[in-house]
Amino acid sequence: MKNITVSVDDAVYRRARVRAAELETSVSAVVRDFLAEFAGEESDFERRKKLQDRTLATVTSFRAGRRMTRDEVHERDALR
Repeated sequence: MKNITVSVDDAVYRRARVRAAELETSVSAVVRDFLAEFAGEESDFERRKKLQDRTLATVTSFRAGRRMTRDEVHERDALR
């Protein structure tokens, strides 16, 4: 387990100690729980990667093997 040092205003620290005491816990436990929850959240990159994977999993009929020629791409049915 790692120890960290955090600097806070004296008034904030006093209010945090009072609030922690009301919850029958310690300021350290409150900070530890907050950091555990904070670190457990997925990053924007992870969220987007999961979305990409789910989206790609739904694509079933795409085939990149046969490429259209330039003429096929620009073919027009103007005489029909």
